[in-house]
Amino acid sequence: MKIICLIKFVPDVENFKYDYERNVLVRENVRMILNPDDACSVALALKVKEQQPGTVIEVVTMAPQSIIPQLEDLLRLNVDRAVLISDKVYVGSDTYVTGRILGRYLSEASFDCILAGTHTLDGDTSHVPSQVAELLGLSQMSNVVEIDEAVFCRERAVVLADEEFTYAKYEITLPAVISLRKDRKYKLPYIRYEDLSRDVKDRIRIIDNEELGFVQEEVGIVGSLTQISSTFVKSMEKKERLIVRNDEEGMNQVYSFLMERGFV
Repeated sequence: MKIICLIKFVPDVENFKYDYERNVLVRENVRMILNPDDACSVALALKVKEQQPGTVIEVVTMAPQSIIPQLEDLLRLNVDRAVLISDKVYVGSDTYVTGRILGRYLSEASFDCILAGTHTLDGDTSHVPSQVAELLGLSQMSNVVEIDEAVFCRERAVVLADEEFTYAKYEITLPAVISLRKDRKYKLPYIRYEDLSRDVKDRIRIIDNEELGFVQEEVGIVGSLTQISSTFVKSMEKKERLIVRNDEEGMNQVYSFLMERGFV
């Protein structure tokens, strides 16, 4: 079984920069982390590989080449291959263009299932997995919190999806695109000490636009259909922290606090 995980590296929420003239996040020279929902998809794929040793896992991402060290760490966790789609002409691409770029690569790739994250920290549109599925003519399911690993095979997957007010179980015919949501059941393992310095560069494939063949006007900011009218930085008020003792005086302080805000 071959699983492709679509992953994204996002700016650290406590350390990001924004280009207000171009209305894009600055991803160069900024600390990048693996998007939490995408980390769940890789963690699930690794669990499947433990149970089905013949499973092949490939991670695919569109990002600057500065994230190569993070890809190497995923390969040290027993991921088999990593594909990095990277070209300066792709800078500023919206979800529509990103979906087209990923879709063009995936249209020539072999796989039994594509796993992705439902949400991303830096955009949260949830567009890309469904757009990729549409381009490839595949079924797609979002907000999946669990996949039955015992019956996960080339032909089908049984998933549990969050439908806001309830959980529903579905059986999906594969190949398909399945988008997971961050859940505590799926956590990436730590790299084993003996693998920390293992050389895995030969398992990273870098693809640029010369290989994918987009016209420059089709990608990047020029090719993006999403137009942002304005942006702003939300101002955050500093919260005061009040610590009270577990005694009569402390209880009176809590009661007074709640009364001032109209809760009692």
